[in-house]
Amino acid sequence: MKMIKNMVNFKVNMITGDELLKYAKQFNFQITKDEAEKVAAFLRGKNMDIFDDATRSRIIREVAKISGPKTAKELNKLFIQFTK
Repeated sequence: MKMIKNMVNFKVNMITGDELLKYAKQFNFQITKDEAEKVAAFLRGKNMDIFDDATRSRIIREVAKISGPKTAKELNKLFIQFTK
């Protein structure tokens, strides 16, 4: 299980705007290309653990500042899908 967590966290920590757009389309939520680029830039290289509830909450709060609460809420749903 630890290996899977590491792979998921690695992917989140290295995500690009285009990849985030692809996941948004796959999981049916709206995000603009500009928002996706900004969110991906925030996530990239931070080495965050999305499996940790406190860390994920902090990420979602920061994303809400970047692209609004609606996008943050949808991104949280995506993270939850990744962590199941």
